[in-house]
Amino acid sequence: MSGNPRPSGRVVVTGIGAVTPHGTGMDKAWARIVAGENAIGPITRFDCVDFTTRIGGEIPDFNAEDFLDKKDARKVDPFIAYAVASSTLALNDSGIELNDDLRDNIGVMVSSGIGGLQYMQDQYRRMLEGGPGKVSPFTVPFMIPDMASGFTSIVHGLKGPNTCVVTACATGANSIGDAYHVVKRGDAVAMLAGGSEAPINPFSLASFCAARALSTNNDDPVHACKPFDLNRDGFVMSEGATVLMLEDYDFAKARGAKIYGEVIGYGSTGDAYHITQPDPTGGGACRALKMALRTAGIKPEDVDYINAHGTSTAFNDKFETMAIKAAFGEQAYKMPVSSTKSMTGHMLGAAGAMEAAISLKAICDGVIPPTINYETPDPECDLDIVPNKARKADLNVVMSNSFGFGGHNAVLVFKKAS
Repeated sequence: MSGNPRPSGRVVVTGIGAVTPHGTGMDKAWARIVAGENAIGPITRFDCVDFTTRIGGEIPDFNAEDFLDKKDARKVDPFIAYAVASSTLALNDSGIELNDDLRDNIGVMVSSGIGGLQYMQDQYRRMLEGGPGKVSPFTVPFMIPDMASGFTSIVHGLKGPNTCVVTACATGANSIGDAYHVVKRGDAVAMLAGGSEAPINPFSLASFCAARALSTNNDDPVHACKPFDLNRDGFVMSEGATVLMLEDYDFAKARGAKIYGEVIGYGSTGDAYHITQPDPTGGGACRALKMALRTAGIKPEDVDYINAHGTSTAFNDKFETMAIKAAFGEQAYKMPVSSTKSMTGHMLGAAGAMEAAISLKAICDGVIPPTINYETPDPECDLDIVPNKARKADLNVVMSNSFGFGGHNAVLVFKKAS
């Protein structure tokens, strides 16, 4: 292959890699999600007795040395290690056999909403204790969010478009949506795209506690995250990464790749309202939903399931419900809308990518994952949220919603492979 071949205009997903609170590997995570298992528990990484929130979604089985050489594994911030691991798993899952020509035509858009807070925290402590000379020269590169893409491209020698999207909790979805356009217009034959986040550290936890955004149900972590439930009291912070391999359809078919599904639509809008609170009319999210429908060339009744942003906060769940009703009309009451954050917690910049992967697995396996911990209905969140138990269904088109601080709204649309 010399240069990028003429694009087909169609983009498919051929690989999925994930590092999650349910474990490393998408198949492992998906099996537990379908079973309705919760991955939330007490934070064990540091003493958080003085914090108002002491629970989170830690990764139980991750070993950075499985994906990086020993020196790098010990040196980089965890968000970089998670990004490289998920990218490697997605690349392996895709079955692409890399050569020099292909490496020139495959890009990376693996992003982070926050970046290397753990590394920054550690280096700041070193400066306070030993002076400025104790700060590592790697502090800046291991702190900035773009190193999720940068390090991944270096490890695998991928020289196509290499960028980073930072849109808070919409980061993973925006990365996939923007990478979709890169492949669609022919700037690369394939892109690794997704998000990575490593926020479970004292500084990050203290910051979100100060914002009063987190659940304080410390005595019952398994039931702490309850999207759309009347008694929800905040989100539960989790760590991890998820990366998809996006490919030009003709390129994927020519090499006989397995295809999880096709990306057919993408909507991205801004609320222009508040730095943390969503638009109380649901208008920004509604516009993103309508844009996604329009770009996909489908009608509301064509959508079989929506994987909601569903954070378990009072405002988000209410306003997302309003947005879905405004965009879908009566169809909103006829389709299932569930939040898998009830099981994974909120992976922040990685959440949108994780939920995109869940949407694709739902299509492939014909299973709608549940919203667990649903006990008390909220009359303002009155959609079919698939309470507590997964549901078998023939899924042809699935949407995935992601919304972030700053008023960022991103909606992806996936279709069954054909």
